Amino acid sequence: MIQQFIRKAVLAVLLATAVVAAGASADDINLPDMGSPADALLSKSTEAQIGRAIMRDIRASGMVVEDPQIAEYINEIGHRIAAQANDGDHEFTFFVVNDPRINAFALPGGYIGVHTGLIEASRNESELAGVVAHEVAHVTQRHIARAVHASSRQSILSTALMLGAMILGAAGGDSDIVQAGMAMSQGGAVQQQINFTRSNEYEADRIGIRALTNAGFDAYGMASFFEVMSRQDTSSPDSRIPDFLRTHPVTTERISEARARASDYERVHSIDSQGYGIARSRIVVQRYDTAKAAVEHFEREPYSRQSPVERYGRAVAYQRDGRNTDANRIFEDLIEADKTVIAYHIGLGQTQLALEDYAASEQTFARAIELFPRNVPLVIHYAEALLQTGNADKAHAILLDLLNNVPPTPEQVRLIAKAANEAGDVAEAMYYMSEFRLMTGDLVGGISFLRQALALPELQEIQRIRFEARIDFIREFLTEDQLKQLQKARPVSASARNEL
Repeated sequence: MIQQFIRKAVLAVLLATAVVAAGASADDINLPDMGSPADALLSKSTEAQIGRAIMRDIRASGMVVEDPQIAEYINEIGHRIAAQANDGDHEFTFFVVNDPRINAFALPGGYIGVHTGLIEASRNESELAGVVAHEVAHVTQRHIARAVHASSRQSILSTALMLGAMILGAAGGDSDIVQAGMAMSQGGAVQQQINFTRSNEYEADRIGIRALTNAGFDAYGMASFFEVMSRQDTSSPDSRIPDFLRTHPVTTERISEARARASDYERVHSIDSQGYGIARSRIVVQRYDTAKAAVEHFEREPYSRQSPVERYGRAVAYQRDGRNTDANRIFEDLIEADKTVIAYHIGLGQTQLALEDYAASEQTFARAIELFPRNVPLVIHYAEALLQTGNADKAHAILLDLLNNVPPTPEQVRLIAKAANEAGDVAEAMYYMSEFRLMTGDLVGGISFLRQALALPELQEIQRIRFEARIDFIREFLTEDQLKQLQKARPVSASARNEL
């Protein structure tokens, strides 16, 4: 599956770069002497288009962690760092990849992925933040576009292949050093590409450490994580080099330089946030093949000696194991000690629901919403609970309020489609499913759902106008092949409607 969406992404790169190359070599393009020369071959707009295409396929592959609490955390820490490194010219989307390998990567257009394995391997939040800051710097310094520019004298094909290798690395764990790997097929350009990649890494370290510190984290977090990775035992035949070392080569010189740069800043003793511990605990629980194994992991220490985050992990493991009474008791204790942690309220509401104490669950979620309005994970889990108890109207209402104010993910759009459908608003459900299809790159499918909505007898005139306008808008982006496909398309099938 990964190979399939990589091939599609490489084709997109070939088409995008071929437009630039048509009729002239990169050296023949006359541009004013301003901005980055990389823009001549890969503009920010093209980067964003390629990034969106890759991201849609990664999401479609099922690799993205959809847990709203984990997703919310990685975006909080990511945007906190990006605010210190970004001049406003770049938009960022942070996501977690369900992969035990220790790695992180940056895609064109500001999409930054972090593997679950890296989050679990980090020893503190500053180490994780250091890696995120490094990837953010790759984006702000436009290393992908600069790499394309550097290779443009080879040929347009080698440029596209190099970008394809970057995409392959991002999906499979090899991100930055694949630039050098692709250069292996370019004969005399090998050393030039390796050096260029090393230059990127050092620059990303320098910019990243500054952003890391300005965001309030320990400047030594990056160097600390480098040291941990460099000490990985790879001497035994069964061991292999961690992906982070292959994609971000760490040398003694690089560690020393990172430490030297960190020493230029006042030492910050950053305390790990509750969000870091909660996200990490949820990842650990899901990492085990069985619920029993997850429970055993969190029961290794006596409950009385565990920290709140460790107790939270134990409660989530109990939830997975169906021990909801035990989990409920822990969540009650955690909330009693600290009512400011949203995850505790979510956990309590979920266990009360599992124990069929519906009134208590509703009260827990409703009280939490008053304390933390429009918190994404809280609203999503509350809506799921409302749907489970047959209150689809309220689920639709709170999701609509949230998604009108916070950019949704495709899965969140599919959830509101389900809520609208169960509430009896089939036309709006079709509209939401159209948006879901568009977000996943299926323009023809998006129009098909809108057409199905237009055929509904109970459709209101204002809805008809809105849906027709949306179809006209989408048509402007269809290729000739897609237009032909649309002409032959049949009404949405029963299996497609079952997506609701």
